[in-house]
Amino acid sequence: MPFSSTLSTLYATVLKPRPRFGLSVMVSRGALLIVAFTSGCNYSPMASNQSTRSIEAQETTSSIGIDTPSPFQFDIDALERKYGTLPSRVRFQQAESELGIFHVYQNGAQGRALLVETIGGGCGWLDMDNDGYFDLLVNQGGDPTTDDLNTRPSDRLFRNIAGERFEDISPSARLEEPFYSQGIAIGDFNGDGWDDAYITNVERNTLWLNCGDGTFLEIGEWSGVADPRWGTSAAWGDLDGDQDLDLYVCNYCVYDPKNPQECKDPAGVDTICNPHMLEAWPDACFINQGDGTFRDEAEARGMHGKNGRALGVAIADFTNDGYPDVYVANDTTANFLYINQGDGTFLDEAAVRGCAVDREGNPQGSMGIAVADYDHNGWLDIYCTHYYEESNTLYANLGDHGFIDRTAVAGLHQPTLPFLGFGTVMEDFDADGRFEVFIANGHVDNSRRAADPRMPAQLFSVTNQGNWVDVGVTASRYFHQKFLARGVASCDFDGDGDLDLCVVSENDPTVLLRNVSDRQNWLLLEFIGLDTNRRAIGTRVTIIDDHSPWTTELIGGGSYASSSAPQLFVGLGNSSSEVRLNIRWPDGLVESQTSQVNRAIRLKSPGLP
Repeated sequence: MPFSSTLSTLYATVLKPRPRFGLSVMVSRGALLIVAFTSGCNYSPMASNQSTRSIEAQETTSSIGIDTPSPFQFDIDALERKYGTLPSRVRFQQAESELGIFHVYQNGAQGRALLVETIGGGCGWLDMDNDGYFDLLVNQGGDPTTDDLNTRPSDRLFRNIAGERFEDISPSARLEEPFYSQGIAIGDFNGDGWDDAYITNVERNTLWLNCGDGTFLEIGEWSGVADPRWGTSAAWGDLDGDQDLDLYVCNYCVYDPKNPQECKDPAGVDTICNPHMLEAWPDACFINQGDGTFRDEAEARGMHGKNGRALGVAIADFTNDGYPDVYVANDTTANFLYINQGDGTFLDEAAVRGCAVDREGNPQGSMGIAVADYDHNGWLDIYCTHYYEESNTLYANLGDHGFIDRTAVAGLHQPTLPFLGFGTVMEDFDADGRFEVFIANGHVDNSRRAADPRMPAQLFSVTNQGNWVDVGVTASRYFHQKFLARGVASCDFDGDGDLDLCVVSENDPTVLLRNVSDRQNWLLLEFIGLDTNRRAIGTRVTIIDDHSPWTTELIGGGSYASSSAPQLFVGLGNSSSEVRLNIRWPDGLVESQTSQVNRAIRLKSPGLP
């Protein structure tokens, strides 16, 4: 059988919508493996090279490193005397234990100050069984120095049971991922209506095909995306304009934890290596070939920035021309903004558009990215988290005039200087029409002589005067504790119409923050896209209500090493009349709809029958 025919057979039987009984055809190392199965795609290439091992849950709920919370007391009147009427009445409650999420990301630190121990892991929301409730996939680390995968813990998949509890179904889902994981990107890459998962690792990355029967099949090597470099964040988006999903993967440093470069402090004690001392891996841009395989075309398409050491990525239309662009957060070097030229090629314009470095012209240790039209001017802005004593940066998008660093003017410079930020999201959690920014913090200095690297998270909201104020102290006991927090992803997991948060920390339990805020008027939008992009990544909505219109977009990537649910939450404040939504779908089709407030709406692409 010709190789091209083999690919066609594979695509028809495994990578497209399939019955529950059939024939799976896999290509591995040039050999054709034909495996009969009785349910879904019942074959695991990864397992074929490993001995059978138990994947019982190995995580514990140990409170390693958690401070005893201080009494949750705060004086709202005192804060309002200082800032005026508080900009936010956001409230969260920790709900992971009562809902059955028991997971600890183990960084495997043994006192050797290995760089890989400092930046994992993430989380991703996916509706793996299409029951309307989003399930949770979380990374796992383990011992990065061992070659024995049988001794490593696996990533975990928690099924959402009607928004009331979660169940760890990793074994039955056949999701056995023992590599030292970093991040998660969710996207239906083959358009069969089932969410798939891409997992970045310090070793080779993996791609998990959703079989549609409650199980997954690892096809990273066959599909061409098993990148062996140290991957961090990744994002799905249609980068070449052919309506299917491509994949941008951030790669970090050339570093082998089994044979690491040694770095010492003046006393000769092992200390973390400055990433600037290490060679940078170039990023990958895997273009979907339409047959289930991908090809890395980063250099050919102009996404070949040098010395990136990338940690965060967001795919969004920053220029309002209808084409997705790519913003990349780099550690210790200038960030990239790859502007889509309209023909599938890109040009890095971060420097000329003003979002490569800070306002003083210095590159920063960039980690996570939040994207939103925070100032309601119709252009997507960028919030980027950074290293300790650098402060995070708010880049306001001025359209044809590029970006401007408004961090200090907005009051966001001084409050973030003492912190080292990773995952971040910008959402309107209480629907008052003004955004909040959530930031997961935690240092990376893991040497024996280092101070406590744990830090509290932060939650900023905008005052009537336009300044941002940290309101985390009023929002939850969670903000009174310290963590090595990394990945953050938003989702309305319980179906009540507001956005909740999952936060992954190293060596402490993963946290689920249920949103219990007193909301004003709102809309929650979900989308059904074309068969080649069912999550409708890239959909843009302009909201027209009693106030000024503003724009939101279902972006690819964002935050850090994590995937939020494909939902757009619209806070309408006191607008109680009918709201108009102008929708631009990823294929360019435009439509307008009206809606009453305070409801969740699922919109279907007009290109669908």
